[in-house]
Amino acid sequence: MPRIRLKKLEDLDQKTKAVVQKMESEGKDTSTIKGLANNQALFDSYFKFYGPAREGNSVSAELIELVRLRIARHNDCFT
Repeated sequence: MPRIRLKKLEDLDQKTKAVVQKMESEGKDTSTIKGLANNQALFDSYFKFYGPAREGNSVSAELIELVRLRIARHNDCFT
């Protein structure tokens, strides 16, 4: 069970809703987006960094994946 309430699809703004629907249609996990959407300022700041980072503009994709796995391990998340 998540510790942070995940917003329901109908509670998301139109732009976020479109992204979530696309991701879900591709079988991707949208829980991070639905959790961060509880705080719009945090959501905007996170994706302002995350998008360029994942595109290889600031941090390598390999390093991001290693950090993601390490954080998951610290939180006992084995997905």
